[in-house]
Amino acid sequence: MTKHNPEKKTKWKYPLVYGLLILINVLPSITEKPYQPQDAQDVIVNLLMVAIKPYQVYGPVFHVATLLIVFCILWKPGKMGRLLAGYIGVNYLVIGLAQTMGQTQKYGFVVQLSALVTMILLGITWLVVAFRKDIHPTFKKLTLPDYGLLLLAVLAYWGPYKVTNGIIQPDFDPLLLLTSPDYGLTFCFTTPVFLLGLILFYPNVNQFAYRITAFSGFLYGLFNLTHWFSPVTRWMGFLHLPLLIISLYALILPRVARQTNQAVPELETKHGSSE
Repeated sequence: MTKHNPEKKTKWKYPLVYGLLILINVLPSITEKPYQPQDAQDVIVNLLMVAIKPYQVYGPVFHVATLLIVFCILWKPGKMGRLLAGYIGVNYLVIGLAQTMGQTQKYGFVVQLSALVTMILLGITWLVVAFRKDIHPTFKKLTLPDYGLLLLAVLAYWGPYKVTNGIIQPDFDPLLLLTSPDYGLTFCFTTPVFLLGLILFYPNVNQFAYRITAFSGFLYGLFNLTHWFSPVTRWMGFLHLPLLIISLYALILPRVARQTNQAVPELETKHGSSE
């Protein structure tokens, strides 16, 4: 009789899921006015310039809500999993509605289908996690890398930039820590903060939701490396480093944790035999 190996099943599951996420992210945008395939990136750029403008007034809501959730977790460690997962799920659905569609001058009404499908997938997944209460947030003692990730997450939460004459420039106004419209309304500025929390709670998180969030973040971090190619958007490229770095760290963490857990029993066995 063949023994079931759960590790082997898991080994094949995530590459298939990652492949599906990649396929989703090549879905073409839907536009009111037709465009050539080579203009696909220009369509997205034009959309992102206008998409969240009608909702910018709600920026402070997401900043304050995040701070309240952090306080709740510190107050009742391990008992706020449903609240956290539900908030993440709802926030991704909000991002799907706010960031992925809008009226542009050049292409008319635009729907970034790939981002919309991704946000719906993430939103529903985290709402299922909330329903199952499959996350137990308890902060651990920070390591040196964690402090570095924390600084990157604060940068994303802050969103310190302004647009002057079409050029994206730094703007370190402290007030943006509570008013920046990008946090809570855009995937790239919100996900680093979510992932930092999940990293600090690891392994007490739902593995599937954790991994697809991290992989989606990594994909969008790679896509946004294009900002570095233009002096006009280079600062925006810098502000996307938290997404790229934290997502990559989150993807590597399960493997590092597994190898560490395997090494500890071996060390204990050797230590015991020497005694």
